[in-house]
Amino acid sequence: MAPTAAERWAERRTFHHSAYPAARIAAERAQSVSVCLPARECAATVGEIVAALGGLREAGAIDEIVVIDAGSRDGTAAVARGGGATVHQETELLPQFGPVLGKGDAMWRALSVLDGELVCFLDADTQGFSAHFASGLLGPLVCEPGVSFVKAFYRRPFEHGGVALPEGGGRVNHLLARPALELFYPELAGVRQPLAGEVAARRELLETIPLTTGYGVEMAMLLDVWDLLGGEGVAQVDLEVHRNSHQSVQALAPMARTVLATVARRLERDGRLSGLEAEPIVERPPLAGVLAR
Repeated sequence: MAPTAAERWAERRTFHHSAYPAARIAAERAQSVSVCLPARECAATVGEIVAALGGLREAGAIDEIVVIDAGSRDGTAAVARGGGATVHQETELLPQFGPVLGKGDAMWRALSVLDGELVCFLDADTQGFSAHFASGLLGPLVCEPGVSFVKAFYRRPFEHGGVALPEGGGRVNHLLARPALELFYPELAGVRQPLAGEVAARRELLETIPLTTGYGVEMAMLLDVWDLLGGEGVAQVDLEVHRNSHQSVQALAPMARTVLATVARRLERDGRLSGLEAEPIVERPPLAGVLAR
């Protein structure tokens, strides 16, 4: 049987982080790089992450480490600042747009203060963080022709009640996001982790797409970028293992609903779904237009 379009894309545009050590990024990059961590109550992990990123900065692989803090009360901002990151409170960025509406909104506002021509967003609650998360994501942008947007994928061990399993994390990704892509956007079926919070992109691209404000931001970004660039502009990188705390099924339900609503809104926009009655989704406009005013 001939490979599908999704399989052909995955064969061409799937990479492994080991191909992009820090020294290679430092030697081959021609553009400035910002690494940004949206953070909420992450004092236990953000220090280790900033320290690892500091090593990349010293090696010349990145230029800027920025933490966007969501008013954390556990000292996240102080820990990050003490490790050498620049810290901004999300409420202080583009305040004319009102209250900050979740992670996607924080990412959108972050673009107004990031200096890099290449931008890498990472999760601030990653446990056992390694610098290859950043260098691996940046690798295709720096080293592979035509790539403008990079998604991470990885294995997520699941730990609960003292029992550790090698797989089982990322339940919304496996049970909702990937099946939705396979059904409605089969050309994206090769994307292994559509909801991964780790993404790198060219700044000019991020400024030309709207950003969904809540849990749907990763799915919306993927659909919008693919629509704009096609598969050749998108790549994915295997980061191997990602560990963070797991939420209950009850806590994941609102996330799943929002992701599903985001897909439905894109289908409606494209004329493939009508009569939609779903929760409202707030999107921030492309930042390039906002900054030009």
